[in-house]
Amino acid sequence: MDRSIRIAIIEDDEIIREGYTLLIGQVEGYQVVNSYSSFDEAAKTIANDSPDVILLDIELPGTNGIVAIPKLKKLLPHAHILILTVYESEKLIFEALANGASGYLTKNTAPAKIVESVKEVKDGGGPMSVNIARMVIKSFQRNQESPLSKRETQILELIAEGKSRSQIAKDLFIDLETVRSHIKNIYLKLDVNSRADAIKTAKENRLI
Repeated sequence: MDRSIRIAIIEDDEIIREGYTLLIGQVEGYQVVNSYSSFDEAAKTIANDSPDVILLDIELPGTNGIVAIPKLKKLLPHAHILILTVYESEKLIFEALANGASGYLTKNTAPAKIVESVKEVKDGGGPMSVNIARMVIKSFQRNQESPLSKRETQILELIAEGKSRSQIAKDLFIDLETVRSHIKNIYLKLDVNSRADAIKTAKENRLI
């Protein structure tokens, strides 16, 4: 008989952390071996837990999840890291995957899908929430001759979603003045003077 999949959870919200522990721990063939409120706490003992899969949040106190991924891979080269977060920023998705995450789910993912994804990632798969997968596919379908930088494209996509400058700054972990500067460059490159014209031009030219 196969041994249980060993799972460690790194999530700073105690209620969510306990919820995942309860959800996953009651499934036959799954064992939550430990849970932590931060990477910095986990780093001390997680190697002794020998998890097969690590459920990792992005926004953590101290070392954030994106920075933690390569550190965890160094501590546990054979463990699979499954991101479970509220963030749907394209930048964070690609940074997480580039740093070594095996899958990326948002926290509104159905509980059954989370459980299923743990096994999928352990078996070598790359589970993603439907909206995340759609975003990844969309990024490959864009016009490769875009005059916009990667960061400008991200910001324009968030503008198209109706987000304010302050929301964009928060989502991308940058300051408001940087957002303003990027928007100014976007307008110049697209030769437009308004948010609506920028979105229209970008969509017509498959820039977003």
